[in-house]
Amino acid sequence: MDKLSLQAKARELAARAAQTKSGRAADTIFGGHEKRMRQTLIALQAGQELAEHDSPGEATLLVISGRVQLVAGTVRWPGREWDHLTIPDAPHSVEAQTDAVFLLTVAVNN
Repeated sequence: MDKLSLQAKARELAARAAQTKSGRAADTIFGGHEKRMRQTLIALQAGQELAEHDSPGEATLLVISGRVQLVAGTVRWPGREWDHLTIPDAPHSVEAQTDAVFLLTVAVNN
């Protein structure tokens, strides 16, 4: 069994994101290429985004801190601290409205 403090890891990633030119940092905290489920903690500085991309499978986004918007086409879903968003099976992007950290969970299609 592994234990991880999401709050501590979120603070670490937020600090890393603040020091990067891209304004973002990420760390896979569970899974990877050998697993069907993958969880990645992602920090984005205000105004940064994950550009539009296809969904690799069923996915959710849990906002740990800050505010984000999940965007698919012309539809926008706002998310703030502790909101849980289901990511659509469509091209989408994530925009940071404020400095934000979120947990992305993906069930990868094989």
